Amino acid sequence: MKTQCLENKTEQIRQLNDSLRSTFVGGTIVITSGVAALDPTFRSELLAAVRRFDAFSADNDPYGEHDFGAIEIGDQTFFFKIDYYDCSLTFHSPDAADPTVTTRVLTVMRADEY
Repeated sequence: MKTQCLENKTEQIRQLNDSLRSTFVGGTIVITSGVAALDPTFRSELLAAVRRFDAFSADNDPYGEHDFGAIEIGDQTFFFKIDYYDCSLTFHSPDAADPTVTTRVLTVMRADEY
């Protein structure tokens, strides 16, 4: 029974993360200074690629939460990462599967900024 509970929690986290990533609704979106400095057209292309990203695998998503991804555009590599904070953005969320106690923050960065 405990395994079923963990699977349900992971599924809920994954659904919330996928929703935030694909719609940019349901959390806070942050771009680093390196991404902000990109040409606006290129930056728009990058953010659209984040929203479309679905290349999750055991290598880049070992916990099945869809909380990290790497995107290559031309010869540049970018990462996105979703973190889970409490509602005051002070501490880690007590339960990332519960949107009533969690603020999701999706950060988009150049790989060399990680």
